[in-house]
Amino acid sequence: MLLKRRIGLLLSMVGVFMLLAGCSSVKEPITADSPHFWDKYVVYPLSELITYVAKLTGDNYGLSIILVTILIRLLILPLMIKQLRSSKAMQALQPEMQKLKEKYSSKDQKTQQKLQQETMALFQKHGVNPLAGCFPILIQMPILIGFYHAIMRTQAISEHSFLWFDLGEKDPYYILPIVAGVATFVQQKLMMAGNAQQNPQMAMMLWIMPIMIIVFAINFPAALSLYWVVGNLFMIAQTFLIKGPDIKKSPEPEKAGGKKK
Repeated sequence: MLLKRRIGLLLSMVGVFMLLAGCSSVKEPITADSPHFWDKYVVYPLSELITYVAKLTGDNYGLSIILVTILIRLLILPLMIKQLRSSKAMQALQPEMQKLKEKYSSKDQKTQQKLQQETMALFQKHGVNPLAGCFPILIQMPILIGFYHAIMRTQAISEHSFLWFDLGEKDPYYILPIVAGVATFVQQKLMMAGNAQQNPQMAMMLWIMPIMIIVFAINFPAALSLYWVVGNLFMIAQTFLIKGPDIKKSPEPEKAGGKKK
């Protein structure tokens, strides 16, 4: 139930951000005079930041995207740490939550309401917020969509290349999309490490997200793929540093029915 609520909340947030982004066209150059709220307060500042850092690095827009991505990740690092701690606290409560589900196994409305009440009481007792994991995504989503618009609508980016690819075009060798997908998979796998009870939804998302990233990266400009690659590599290092002990002693998921004696 809680997982469904979190997924519903995330989908709602994505819908809101897509609606805001849809108010402006990616074909229109971004300027300080752009009329829409989204353009003026999200896209234009990101475009200006990328341009400013690029000038500091000798008009190297690829390096600028890398540096700005790292800067953004550092700014939201406290939120990510909070998310990981919340995730760990939720994992610790899984045995008690399972007992509540067994206690209130009936599917009638009254029983399910009682289950929700006792589950929320359990969260309050241990100071756990089940929606805390959504907050970092809430911060990242407008940045990601804003980055997409900034890359698409900043003329200077499309006029520069970095390594083997043109920043304004798709990666001709599909190297960035594949690396972005693999990095996404590894990052999610590390996030799930230490969780002995992995539900089917989590296992499914482990594969769906990398596939989605690869498909998007293949069709988007290489500059955006570069952002995804750098961002995920940063998160892999961040997750390993924060969850290091849990990753090293990650237990095998328990199969239904328990171990045979």
